[in-house]
Amino acid sequence: MNWSEFFAMNGYAFYVWGSYGMALFIFIIEILLVRHKRKITLQQLRLMRDAGEGQ
Repeated sequence: MNWSEFFAMNGYAFYVWGSYGMALFIFIIEILLVRHKRKITLQQLRLMRDAGEGQ
């Protein structure tokens, strides 16, 4: 078996590599969303802490 046969996957390459690509895309989106949510949560905690110190 050579590399071109491996990547062609007997005619199923579009579905196989498309599935891998879609999974990778979703993982990247999930990581970005979690990082964004963490940033917002930390900002909210800082605001709550600062508001509590002013009392």
